[in-house]
Amino acid sequence: MKSYFAGKPLLKRVAVILALAIAIYLLMIFAGHPQAVEKYYSQGLYPAICFVLHPVLNIFPFSLGDVVYIAVVAYLFYAVILLIKLLFKKKFLRAGLLITGVIIGIQTGLLLFYIFWGMNYFRPSAAERLNLKESKFTAVDLQAVTTTLIDSANATRARVTQADLQQSNNTIYATAINAVRQLGGTSANFQTYSPCIKPSLLTPLLNYIGTSGYYNPFTTEAQLNYQQPVFVRPFVACHEMSHQMGYGAEDEANFVGYLAAIGSKNRLLRYSAYQLAVREFMFSLYVTDSLMNKELKKRISPQVKADFKQERQYWLAYQNKANVITGIFYDNFLKANNQPQGLDTYNRMVTLVMAMYKRQQPQPPNPLKGELKLEK
Repeated sequence: MKSYFAGKPLLKRVAVILALAIAIYLLMIFAGHPQAVEKYYSQGLYPAICFVLHPVLNIFPFSLGDVVYIAVVAYLFYAVILLIKLLFKKKFLRAGLLITGVIIGIQTGLLLFYIFWGMNYFRPSAAERLNLKESKFTAVDLQAVTTTLIDSANATRARVTQADLQQSNNTIYATAINAVRQLGGTSANFQTYSPCIKPSLLTPLLNYIGTSGYYNPFTTEAQLNYQQPVFVRPFVACHEMSHQMGYGAEDEANFVGYLAAIGSKNRLLRYSAYQLAVREFMFSLYVTDSLMNKELKKRISPQVKADFKQERQYWLAYQNKANVITGIFYDNFLKANNQPQGLDTYNRMVTLVMAMYKRQQPQPPNPLKGELKLEK
């Protein structure tokens, strides 16, 4: 009889695990219906969550999400040590309670992930919502747009002053927030509530895992690696705040961040976006036509080339095995969340930008006309 009552807590936890598993299963069934996700979640529940959480969490000058992550990791280390002790002392019931408790915690975290933000991965694509036809484009099309972007990067970099490159992170944050708000005023597709970007408390760790910024889906906070090269930070800030708008896929966040950045009048922010675009387009051009890629490299100004080199050297200084391991983990994470191309999804921004060009211009843009301007 004593054994029966002693086992009750464990049985209750097993029941909770089964109930949570069913809830997650039902949520995944819902995720298989993009139009329903768009109507009831992305345009229903998620905006309400942002409306409540964003203004409250913006009060904190630091990332509350970072604190949560640190606490969770610390607890997991504690749990592992405690589990080893319990097994060594043959206290199997307590060990079972600990294990089932951790499983319940993981399941609860998974549910919160999808409820607070993750369902945005399963809404209709940005191309569909923004009426952009993702059709195939020719190497000539890609060459023309890449050339224009290179000219835009060269022109904006020439206007960036030394003072721009020495501005504080707070100034960069404010500029990016204004750009996101400005874009939000152009269409309901880009609206968000109280957008904000914060310096990540985990920046030293982000350096070693090769991360320029990240979005915390549990607290809806956007975080930035505040130590990376200054000309990279403004665009990354816009990218992470694009996730706050409900753009889950990385290519979509890149695209929306790009639109927000080039719509700004700030010199450094505009250059940050064009520099990113050149990198993405040059990679695509390399895959499509390596000889043309080599030819267009000559068109990139020495200043822009120097910035690419500085950025590359910055990340190489931190590159290690941990970077490779986390890269594999994140690649699989993206694939599990409706982004089958994994890390290559980031480069699909090219497809969206090309679709924007095709919709706006019946002919490929003239590469001699200078800086590109996308009408919103």
